[in-house]
Amino acid sequence: MSEDQSSLDPRPKSWIDKIIQIFSDEPTDTNSLLELIRNAKQDQVLDADALSIIEGALQVSNMQVRDIMIPKAQVITVNAKLSKQEILEIITSASHSRFPVVEETVEHISGILLAKDLLPMLISDGDSKFDIKDMARPATVVPESKRLNVLLKEFRQTRQHMAIVIDEYGDMSGVVTIEDVLEQIVGEIEDEHDIDDDSLIKKFEDGSYSVKALTPLDEFDDYFKTNLEQNDSTTIGGLVLQTFGHIPERGESVKINSLNITVLSADSRQIKLLKIHSDRE
Repeated sequence: MSEDQSSLDPRPKSWIDKIIQIFSDEPTDTNSLLELIRNAKQDQVLDADALSIIEGALQVSNMQVRDIMIPKAQVITVNAKLSKQEILEIITSASHSRFPVVEETVEHISGILLAKDLLPMLISDGDSKFDIKDMARPATVVPESKRLNVLLKEFRQTRQHMAIVIDEYGDMSGVVTIEDVLEQIVGEIEDEHDIDDDSLIKKFEDGSYSVKALTPLDEFDDYFKTNLEQNDSTTIGGLVLQTFGHIPERGESVKINSLNITVLSADSRQIKLLKIHSDRE
């Protein structure tokens, strides 16, 4: 095909061809790359979903495990001393697929129990020769400071889906899953259990509550016997975001009326989970 014929090629360029053309200026840092990508979205080379995924993939390399981990207070564990029936009841009510196995205290993790590994036990009788530690798989331990892109690579290489997170003193501070990392790239991944309204608000023994940011304000008011000013917000996460005036980082706190609210989980786009403690209690 001659040069004149190729210039008249009627075939439309793929979105990859268009991105390559846009990147021909060779951006030298992440900010300039993001600017080019956002310009591509404005020029309709990329749609909003593709832009969001690319931005998420780029930000993962700048995030650490502590930014997205599930705090220790929110982790459902299985004590190695429990009977088979007691463990089955925990797994059934929690509806998770992986559980850290603890021995004396939550600081002593002996492994990770996969719910599917218990299936053969359902057809056996009694608790004879049953030791959950024999069924637990080795636990991967990572520091809070580990970069998410490195963790994702390790998850893929080891085929692990959960890791125990430790702080600078070597104590357990939470857990992190491959789903938590992927959600930073593609956004919230909901399953059949995420839409269970009963799990929007959970109370803990210390009197505090975990509240999903997507909890409707009317349900929040009913539960806490409050009457929060809604403004333009329809969820508690939206109201907290308005109060902060910016997307807060994990650990940031704000007070609304008698409620002390701390952000347990958030990314660069949204608040996900809140800790609530009331002065009235």
